[in-house]
Amino acid sequence: MAAALLRHLADRRIYVESAGVRPGEPDPFAIAAMDEIGIDISDHVPRGWDDLHDLSFDRIITLSPEAQHKALALAQGYAIEVDYWPAPDPTLATGAREQILVAYRDVRDRLFAKIKAEFAPLGAGGV
Repeated sequence: MAAALLRHLADRRIYVESAGVRPGEPDPFAIAAMDEIGIDISDHVPRGWDDLHDLSFDRIITLSPEAQHKALALAQGYAIEVDYWPAPDPTLATGAREQILVAYRDVRDRLFAKIKAEFAPLGAGGV
């Protein structure tokens, strides 16, 4: 969700890649939460760090302690800034569909606010 939000806000003025600790299948709850604000991520397939073929990044932003540890190890020897933005893991939410979506919306909205605040100087507008 974070990469899609930044791509949307930056309008292709910033190169963005997405990778996680564990590659996997598309998350229907993430797709639904993003669809609610008009961003289609239905074709996104979660990739792992090992799927990145190019490490020419200026900055890596991580959302979990495990990802932060991996990013710091990956960035050693490179001029890459590594930031940690702790975010709840919405995949741990339980209950009815609507309860789970509430967790995803919360993460989406937190990331949206953080990205807007952080990247506004780079020309990232609003949705």
